[in-house]
Amino acid sequence: MKKKTTIYDIAKELGVTVSTVSRALSGFPAISKNTRQAVFDVAKRLNYSPNKLASALKSGKTFIVGVIVPSVESHFFASIIHSIEEGLKSNGYRIILFQSKELLANEIKGVKTLLEAQVDGIMASMSLETNAITHFEEIVKQNKPLIIFDRVNLKIDVPTITLNDYQAGYLATEHLIKQGYRNIAFITPVQQIKIFSDRLKGYKEALQKNGLVVDNNNIIFSGLSINDGFNGAMELLNNTNIPDAIIAGDDFTALGVTKKLSELGEHIPKIGVIGFANEAFSAYISPSLSTIDQHPAQIGTACAEMFLEMILQQNPYDTIRNIMLEPTLLARESTGVN
Repeated sequence: MKKKTTIYDIAKELGVTVSTVSRALSGFPAISKNTRQAVFDVAKRLNYSPNKLASALKSGKTFIVGVIVPSVESHFFASIIHSIEEGLKSNGYRIILFQSKELLANEIKGVKTLLEAQVDGIMASMSLETNAITHFEEIVKQNKPLIIFDRVNLKIDVPTITLNDYQAGYLATEHLIKQGYRNIAFITPVQQIKIFSDRLKGYKEALQKNGLVVDNNNIIFSGLSINDGFNGAMELLNNTNIPDAIIAGDDFTALGVTKKLSELGEHIPKIGVIGFANEAFSAYISPSLSTIDQHPAQIGTACAEMFLEMILQQNPYDTIRNIMLEPTLLARESTGVN
């Protein structure tokens, strides 16, 4: 039977003390980043598998990070989760995933469950219903790292990873204007979530800067789903002044808009459609969907890096960083680009 690798084997391989290896594997802040990485590299090569329970009891750490997202059905959140996992695993961390399904009650339950599981930190993207933050404040009170990504609330002072959503809304609208569209509608979620209010602001300012009128009849407040897009398009098409382009809250909503427009076919003039998130299907539907790429892989990687920085600080909130990524326009057939 093959002998199981121990921390003594790792120490011998590196020429360091056993206590150094133990501290590196436990995330002890006094161990340098280079030493810690060297220990993890050798541990991985030697197929070292520590007793996680014993490690947790000894160090007070579980090496588990909780991640809360509205849904794993979208490529956007799935890509973020994958990048978080990839960014943490080389440092010995695993993740526990919790879906809020866009419900505040589920989000609160998720935080409670993860804290009871003694996770070492939590990363979260807020649900559409989130208008209270006491459950997130509890994480900070327990001095555990909390990182909010994508959907944030400025009432809580914690590290954030976001997109420049004002620019995303502006970019989508400006693209349509450059393509010749003049009566542009917007189907958007509730405005208590900052990213959606920022996008709406960008949309309005792009119209105004290009000499176009902001028509409140062209703004539909809805959810984020294929059904919401379908119903939103139907409502807009019942307007006296039918829009010639529609910005959807995300690619799923845009898919619903496209479905409604395809049902009507030649009975209406061609209407441009653009979404957000660059979901996996967006390049393959017909017509291919113009969208705003929100760079989920970069968001996930930044979350992992920020967490690893926070655990090295005496207090995880000694330094609070807020990272903002820039959106990228992907112009396709749905807005007249071949």
